[in-house]
Amino acid sequence: MNNQDGVRYFVAEPVQSSVRQAIERMVRAPDVLHVAIMPDVHPGVGASNGVVVATRSLVYPAAVGGDIGCGFATVMCGGTGTALARRNNAEAILQALPSIVPIIRHRRRDDPPSLTDELDPNRLSTAMLATLAANEGRLELGSLGRGNHFLEFQHDSDDRIWIMVHSGSRAMGQHITAFHHKRATAAGGGLAWLDASTEVGQAYLRDMEWARRYAAASRRRMLDAAARLLSELLGLATDWTSYLNTDHNHVQVEEHYGEKLFVHRKGANSADVNAPNLIPGSMATHTYHVEGRAHRDALRSSSHGAGRRLSRGAARARSKRNDVERELADVWVDPKIVSRLSDETPSAYKDLDAVMRAQRELVRIVRKVKPVVCYKGI
Repeated sequence: MNNQDGVRYFVAEPVQSSVRQAIERMVRAPDVLHVAIMPDVHPGVGASNGVVVATRSLVYPAAVGGDIGCGFATVMCGGTGTALARRNNAEAILQALPSIVPIIRHRRRDDPPSLTDELDPNRLSTAMLATLAANEGRLELGSLGRGNHFLEFQHDSDDRIWIMVHSGSRAMGQHITAFHHKRATAAGGGLAWLDASTEVGQAYLRDMEWARRYAAASRRRMLDAAARLLSELLGLATDWTSYLNTDHNHVQVEEHYGEKLFVHRKGANSADVNAPNLIPGSMATHTYHVEGRAHRDALRSSSHGAGRRLSRGAARARSKRNDVERELADVWVDPKIVSRLSDETPSAYKDLDAVMRAQRELVRIVRKVKPVVCYKGI
């Protein structure tokens, strides 16, 4: 760790100049007291990803990000990864998944899922958001999304199967963020704040919590569908006592340095003492199950992954189909989309093991899991 300009850095390599400039803007923003930089830090809109920000009374939607509640969920199943890797089983899984875990949304004629009481659209702060939730939100609940979101079937060192999903609040998080950003006070550089002591600030916090619940419910729905698929295809049971669901795009009240603060995490895991979490690399690379060490200067946080090394455009320009096929050789993916995965291959991301070494004070590793089958949207 090195420190500069009141910021705590936990990084494995020099920080990009654009990221450093964004961090400097964040440090100068009103009411920002503490900033911690995680080793997966990389550019983002308004605020960089992999950054933790603590304030006393102001909240910054950009320091949470548009995909509110984006996170991970995992559960262990019976059977072995060896059986899962057989061609007929892997192909059957990839063929069945699109109909039970849609990428974008459920079709209206297929009776999309209903919203539970905790996701009642009327809990949102405006009629406009409630209408969007009742329509678009309902259709997208339990859908994966594109970009770096994925659903994987993995195996650990004992060859036990794990299902893991990375997804967020889909369009609803974006709608909520855009609505409240318009009501916020500009602070420059894409940053704007809301006073948490006002009704406007409280409305954002309530809507943000709704989006977190929505994202968690969506991940659980996808895990349920994937677990049922393993049961139907391979007769495998699911150990729901192993279930874990966490998110890394949020703001919440926590006590740090002897006072209660609003802690914003954008692409950063909570890493309280012994708290379980997941840190994946990229498709075709491994994931670590970890426990937090509650590091004070990291604001009890850690990275949420390896972090991008190349922008999507740079990754697409650099990788050809043969490069993608080589990097994904050990993982089953849908061959029809391989040519369009160049921006999500391991070479587009930082070295996860270097990232883990940079945060050995922040988390302890519990287990390592490797992907067998990876389902992605494009």
